[in-house]
Amino acid sequence: MDSRCENCIVRQFNSLRAMNKEELKKVSDSKTTKKIKKGQPLFEEGEKLNGVFCVRNGVSKLSKLSANGKDQIVKLASKGEVMGQRSVIAEESTNLSAVAVSDMEVCFIPKDSIVNTLHKNPNFTLEVLRHMAHDLKEADDVIVNMSQKTVKQRMAEAFLYLKNNFGENADGFLNLTLSREDMANVVGTATESAIRIISEFKKKGYINTSGKKIGIADERKLKDLVEGY
Repeated sequence: MDSRCENCIVRQFNSLRAMNKEELKKVSDSKTTKKIKKGQPLFEEGEKLNGVFCVRNGVSKLSKLSANGKDQIVKLASKGEVMGQRSVIAEESTNLSAVAVSDMEVCFIPKDSIVNTLHKNPNFTLEVLRHMAHDLKEADDVIVNMSQKTVKQRMAEAFLYLKNNFGENADGFLNLTLSREDMANVVGTATESAIRIISEFKKKGYINTSGKKIGIADERKLKDLVEGY
C-alpha cells in the first residue's frame, strides 16, 4: 500500500487536497506513519503540538476533561480527518485530548509543512478555514443539543449518528463499538444513566445488544424520540 500523500485517497476528505504536487511531496517526505492501539492517546489536553495527525484508518475520540473529572466527548474523528489543526495554526496548547477508540493508523505531519503552505497557497488556507468553520458549527450543535434535548433524546441521536457515520456489520450491529462509559461521555451523562437508558431502549425494542455490541432494531422509533414525538 503506497503511503505517499500524493497517492493517498484519504487526503480527498480534508484540506490537504488543496496542496499542489510540490507541497504534497514535502508533506510526504516529512511525515511519519504510526499505528495506535485502541485505548492509546494520540495527544493529551494542554499539550503543545508540533504537527497534525491525519487519520488513515480507525477512529479517535476527542474529549475535554471537566472540572468534576468527567470526560465530555465532543467529536469522533475518523478516516480522512485532520486533528490538531487549530492548535498548530493558533500556536496554542490543545484544548482537547485524542484517544483511539479502535486500532488506528495515522500520519503525523510536522508543523512546518502546514504553516509554510498556509503562507504560500491561498487555496489551502481557504480549505483549512472551511474545515475549521465546519468544526465550529459542529461544536455549536453539541452545545444546543446539550441544553435543549433530554438525555434519552441525545442517546437516541448518538445511536443514529453511529449508524449513519460508521455503518453496521453483516449481523446488524454497529461497526463502531463504544464502551458504555464512552456512550455516556458522548451524551454528557453518568455511566449508570447510560446503562439504564440502553436497557430501557432494549426493552422497548429500539435496539438489541449482544455483549458490548449494539444494533439498531427500530430506527423510526429512535428518530421519533429525537424529534420529540
